[in-house]
Amino acid sequence: MGESIWKSAATLLEEKCGRKKTNFVNRAMARGTALEPKARRIYETKVGVRVHPVCLQSVEHEWLRASLDGLTEDGSTVVEIKCGESCYRKTSKSQAVPKYYYGQLQHILAVTHLPSIDFYCYLPGRPGVHLCIPRDDLYIDQLLDAEYQFWQAILKNRK
Repeated sequence: MGESIWKSAATLLEEKCGRKKTNFVNRAMARGTALEPKARRIYETKVGVRVHPVCLQSVEHEWLRASLDGLTEDGSTVVEIKCGESCYRKTSKSQAVPKYYYGQLQHILAVTHLPSIDFYCYLPGRPGVHLCIPRDDLYIDQLLDAEYQFWQAILKNRK
């Protein structure tokens, strides 16, 4: 969708086709991963539900998959957790999801078919920021078209 501030669609295609390494992890990414279990527990206490990290695959589209930070056992609630300082700062100030994460959230809603997703930002020593983001079917239609085209490019360009 051209919304990522970290990499282009062309770079992502190179990674997915095995032409470029994808295992880059910087200090901020490692810190966010390490903080996620604690953030999930705090989120669970705040919201009053228990969630588990899971990976899902769409029953409609074999190429449509998502890695979820938290999903309730009954599948009724999903959460995306961010533990980065920049994301926390932007989200707490604006009370809105940074635009470069919008596609990720709508992608998760496309896979889960849920009407909304919780977006939870956490930093130690600061209050969590919890937003409920509604499903955007018009955006999801465009997203699925773009993702399908991208999947076709992967199949065509694999090593």
